[in-house]
Amino acid sequence: MAEAKSASFDSIMKDLQARKFVPVYYLMGDESYYIDKICDYIADHVLQPEERDFNQTVLFGSDVTAAQIADAARRYPMMSEYQVLIVKEAQNLKNTEALEKYFKMPMKSTILVLCHKNGTIDGRKREYVKSIQAAGILFESKKLRDRDLPPFIENYLRQRNVSIDPKSTQIIADSIGADLSRLASELDKVVLSLPEQDRRVTPQVVEDQIGVSKDFNSFELRDAIVNRNVFKANQIIKYFDENPKAGSIYSFLPMLFNYFQNLLIAWYAPNRQSQESVAEWLELRNPWAAKDYMTGLRNYSGVKAMQVIGKIREIDAKSKGLDNPNTAPGELMKELIFYILH
Repeated sequence: MAEAKSASFDSIMKDLQARKFVPVYYLMGDESYYIDKICDYIADHVLQPEERDFNQTVLFGSDVTAAQIADAARRYPMMSEYQVLIVKEAQNLKNTEALEKYFKMPMKSTILVLCHKNGTIDGRKREYVKSIQAAGILFESKKLRDRDLPPFIENYLRQRNVSIDPKSTQIIADSIGADLSRLASELDKVVLSLPEQDRRVTPQVVEDQIGVSKDFNSFELRDAIVNRNVFKANQIIKYFDENPKAGSIYSFLPMLFNYFQNLLIAWYAPNRQSQESVAEWLELRNPWAAKDYMTGLRNYSGVKAMQVIGKIREIDAKSKGLDNPNTAPGELMKELIFYILH
């Protein structure tokens, strides 16, 4: 087995694929996608199919105690190098003293996987955390930020020998958001639809397979606002008002808030005349990503950006019913777009 260590998702998967295992994998966090990926790989690849009946067990934290898990982990495998013990819903375990004791002397022939979703270990349990880290890997699966979604999409497709242009990437990121399980499922659908002779994802492919219009989407709305294209922005808002299933104010507000928040920060860049300097100041992936902020710096003053942020917060409160008994979401969106562009 490999030595115990802390690791990233990619390094964990690389070691698993090389069959470098540690006795304990404690997988926790708010993003279930990475937890499921690691757990599923271990369940599907450590043991041969004929070994699993006697050597692979799945338990649930709400049904067992820590002592029962520790006892099961101390068993020896039957006619196999390893036994795999998977504990789902590990966040429901009440008393972990028995596991803490096990972690101090784990069985090298047992691969114990604990899946702790929707949160992390109580910060006060420092000794418990130290014992996990001494025995194996403590991995925290964090929710991706909006700015991290395009790299995730590009990397996911690259691993499947598929290319994608920046516009298509942003359309998918804006329309699906940070639900990585759903995002991966939609990307898989797109990949399967591509012909062998053309492995490229374009806006037309996104429209055909995911159902997001290549002309009327959050990416195009953002572009219209950045460029202060009043006609185009109102066309898009009218489309969404008439096609509520295509998008809503609830999905657009975070996107607009993030843009104007970053635009306000860009106004304080040491050299806001340089696209490279602005990209570095905003911690963007590459200078190309700062293009819209360079346009925004020309079209919106710092004061206007601050006022827009305040208006977005007001509209957000109204969309949730605060001081707004009956104004429809579509009307609120029109009010916001008018305020931004005039």
